[in-house]
Amino acid sequence: MEIAEPFSILIVDDEPNIRSGFAKGLANESSVIDTAGNAEEALQKFEKRQHSLVIVDVRLNCSMTGIELMQKLLRLRPLTAVIVITAHGTIETAVEAMRFGAFDFILKPVELNLVRQQVRKAREHYEVRAENALLKHRLADSGEISNIIAGGAAMQEVFRQVRQVAATDATVMIHGESGTGKELIARALHDLSHRSSGPFIAVNLGALPETLLESELFGHEKGAFSGAIRQKPGCFEQAMHGTLFLDEVTEMSAKSQVDLLRVLEINEFTRVGGETRLVSDARIISATNRSTHELIEEGAFREDLFYRLNVIPIEVPPLRQRRDDIPLLVEHFIELFCARHRRPLKRLSPEAMEILTSAPWPGNVRQLRNVVERMVITGAGDIIHENELPMELRKVSRQSLTVPNSLAEAMDECEKATIAAALEACNLHRENTAKALGISVRTLHYKMSRHGLH
Repeated sequence: MEIAEPFSILIVDDEPNIRSGFAKGLANESSVIDTAGNAEEALQKFEKRQHSLVIVDVRLNCSMTGIELMQKLLRLRPLTAVIVITAHGTIETAVEAMRFGAFDFILKPVELNLVRQQVRKAREHYEVRAENALLKHRLADSGEISNIIAGGAAMQEVFRQVRQVAATDATVMIHGESGTGKELIARALHDLSHRSSGPFIAVNLGALPETLLESELFGHEKGAFSGAIRQKPGCFEQAMHGTLFLDEVTEMSAKSQVDLLRVLEINEFTRVGGETRLVSDARIISATNRSTHELIEEGAFREDLFYRLNVIPIEVPPLRQRRDDIPLLVEHFIELFCARHRRPLKRLSPEAMEILTSAPWPGNVRQLRNVVERMVITGAGDIIHENELPMELRKVSRQSLTVPNSLAEAMDECEKATIAAALEACNLHRENTAKALGISVRTLHYKMSRHGLH
């Protein structure tokens, strides 16, 4: 990503005297100052220079307001800081300008010293964001992806896709089992994008009842329903100029799916109880741990919504398909939890590591993380031995060394061990366990009874 250097200012006002007065008064604040008398001229100059700071009047003598111009400029370059100036200021206008990304809001008549102060603050703010963005892109160029620990070929292919797609605004759908790190992939897409200086808003749609989902996504006006004591912006507003991550998107009700589809089609939404149409400017990344094709065939998920969300699919492999990463992950988690729980640094015996690398891990990286944390806390010495591993992992290890009498017996033992490990990974929460295994709660109860897992 290129960052405009040196620090440059664009002043947009339809009054020539104000433009020239600002340009003279701010001469010491920047060596590059451009001016524009209307929105069209401002856009032309901004496309050439990509200014660090824009000072814009709300009322311009053209078809576009200053706030509308600001939204266009921030879509072109979210890193830019914007100061909005108006002689017709109200609290509502100020809130609207700040919500859409303005750095600050100043009322006319303007004191030049106040403008200089705000320009200096805006410059500091811009330089911090620019430095953070540059560091993130240097990290991407070095081949690393956020803080995801992986070295095997399976995840390197995922990293290649992330680097390829991140620079675009394409809608991405991340597929993968529960616990594989789908939100980390979504954050990596955000961090490596031109929206990295904007917000990353994550919402778990599977955890919200339908009655709250509309308000959570689109916000609500004061008095829209019982308990709505103030105006509340929704996730789409909060993610303005950034990324909105919709986790467990396939868990939405039929009505909520229709509402989401409409926003994706027209890029506009309305708060609950409101009438003003708001423009959506957030990149959409969604994720699911379920088979979308089966859900579509069953009529549980809209096919047209799926195609809107699944423009770029990214498949995150389960941990059992990336066993080369397990030693790296174990080492990372041991260092993390030894520091967090103030324990001496530990290591695994070769026998213990062999069990971990061969385990089925139905709960994936989340389950491995929980197991390592438990071993760090409960382990007595500096070395974690095989007998200190959780019982369910040792059972799976012993079962893998015995020869079953038949294929049916082998499948039974494997199913029992997998369900036991999934229950452990999900802290015995049966709904989460069923979801991780891709079965219904009723089927899980039946299988637990059949295998004597109580």
